Order: sequence, then structure tokens, then C-alpha cells
Amino acid sequence: MKSMFADSNEMTGSTVTRRSMVRKVLLACGIAAALIWLATDILASLLYEGYSYPFQPISGLSATGAPTRPYVTAFDNVYVVLKLAFAFGVWMSAGQKRTLRITAVLLFAWGIIDLAASFFPWNPGEAVGTFTNIMRAILAGGAAVILILLAIGFGASADGRWFRFYSYGTLLVMVLSGGVMAFLNSTPVEANLPPAWFGVTERINAYGYMLWMLALSIILLRSQPNSLESQD
Repeated sequence: MKSMFADSNEMTGSTVTRRSMVRKVLLACGIAAALIWLATDILASLLYEGYSYPFQPISGLSATGAPTRPYVTAFDNVYVVLKLAFAFGVWMSAGQKRTLRITAVLLFAWGIIDLAASFFPWNPGEAVGTFTNIMRAILAGGAAVILILLAIGFGASADGRWFRFYSYGTLLVMVLSGGVMAFLNSTPVEANLPPAWFGVTERINAYGYMLWMLALSIILLRSQPNSLESQD
């Protein structure tokens, strides 16, 4: 009888250890996703001759006809898969913490939207009102941004006061940079050309939420699922 209980406890302990390892691997995918996205953007902008990092939009690196499109698209696909895996890791870390569960769902939805947006690359040679460009704007510039803002808002309570302030600061920067982008878009420019400093403004926004995702990954890797339940 004692042997049976000992075997049962050993199996339970092994299951818990295996689950903990899977959770950590999935959470590490969040770090990898953020770093891959940031590295891809920086390196592709350097390899694309004639591309203006401070002026041109990020989507220009994967636009139709861009020389960097093949490998940017390839790395973006890897990034999306890693982000989806990270969402599962956040879910496994949530325990009974409802806000973190919602964050996981939002991150997963964000990944699906990114995947859908990849089928509608920006085409700078066409008018803004074409179907492909409109769908790109709706998915990447509309739905994805809303999901990101909500994910940061719900995920703000993941690790006490400092992370909450950091998350709210990220939201503030994103809102302000979004306002600047809207203002720049309202200024008259030549047809199919981005407004001045659009690239910098967009990257302040994008780098902000990538760093937030990286920070959330590190926080959850250092935390135990049970320790998060009392913070909701």
C-alpha cells in the first residue's frame, strides 16, 4: 500500500514538473518573439537600400515588391507562432487570476490577427482605398492595436505596482504616439508617400508593446502560478 502511494506521489510530482517545464518553455517564446520582431525590423531596414527608417512605415519592409519581403515575411511567421505559444504560456500561468486569462486570450487573438494581416501586404503602388490596403489597415492598424491596448491594460496587474505603472506608462506612450501618427496622416503629402517622421512615431509605438511583452514573459517566468492568484 505504501509503495502504491509512493508511486502515485512520484507520478504526480513528475506531472507537475513536466507541466512547469512546458509553461516555462512557452513563456520563453514571448521573449524570443519580441527579440525576433525587433531584430527583423532593424536588420531589414538596414538591408533595404533606399529605405528610410525614420520616415517610412514598418509595413514597407514587407510590402509588395520590397526586396526584404521574403525574409521579413518568413521571420514574421516565426514571430507569430512564438507569440501564439506565449499566449498559451500566459494562460498556464494565470491560475485563477481572471485578468491574466483575459490577457492570454487577447494575445492569442492578436497573433491570429497578425497571421490574417500577412495575407494582405501593403501595396505602395496602389491607391490607399484598394481592397488589400484597406484590409491591411483594418487588421494591422485597427484590430491589432485595439487588442494590444486591451492586453496591456488587463495584463498590468501581473506583478504588483511597478509593472502596473510600467504598463500604464506604455499605454500612455502608445496613445500619444498614435495621436501624433494621426496628426501626421492628416497633413498633406504626395500620393502614396508616408508623412514625415512616420517611421519613428510608429516604431515608438511598436517597440513599446514589444518590450512590454518581453517584460511580461520575464515576470511570469520568475513567478509561480499560485503566487499570482492572490493579486487579482
